[in-house]
Amino acid sequence: MRLLLMSDTHLPKRAKRLPGQLLAELPHADVVFHAGDWVDTATLDLLESRSRRLIGVHGNNDGPDLRARLPEVAYAELDGLRFGVVHETGPAQGREARCAARFPDLDVLVFGHSHIPWDTVAPGGLRLLNPGSPTDRRRQPRCTYLTATLTDGALTDVTLWRLPQR
Repeated sequence: MRLLLMSDTHLPKRAKRLPGQLLAELPHADVVFHAGDWVDTATLDLLESRSRRLIGVHGNNDGPDLRARLPEVAYAELDGLRFGVVHETGPAQGREARCAARFPDLDVLVFGHSHIPWDTVAPGGLRLLNPGSPTDRRRQPRCTYLTATLTDGALTDVTLWRLPQR
């Protein structure tokens, strides 16, 4: 199972559209994750129409239209792994322990907000993944997103993709 993970698209404020490289991944993804801060409903409509399965949440910059359509936290079981998606997880310091305590029944937590890619494992085994942002690099050298493969209950080939500078 091929996974595509993104967050913090902030359209159309930070970019006019999603990068072509990211859009080209959509037909290959069995599941697309978006960890919030869409900002516009057009991006949600686009991903819903082009994704086999979309799992998304709203973020702190998402207004009432998006909040009405998306939960604050989303859950899914995929190939035996329990996934959660949330926008905010608080400061980097102590994140693993805080998330492990808040989400004790998950195997993988996808989160956003910081625009900083993150891939760690908390005590107890919770994998925390932040794909960064494909449209707003902030203090990062490049905009980013993640892909991964899920096979026989194992998450493998987690790859951070750095987009060309605009």
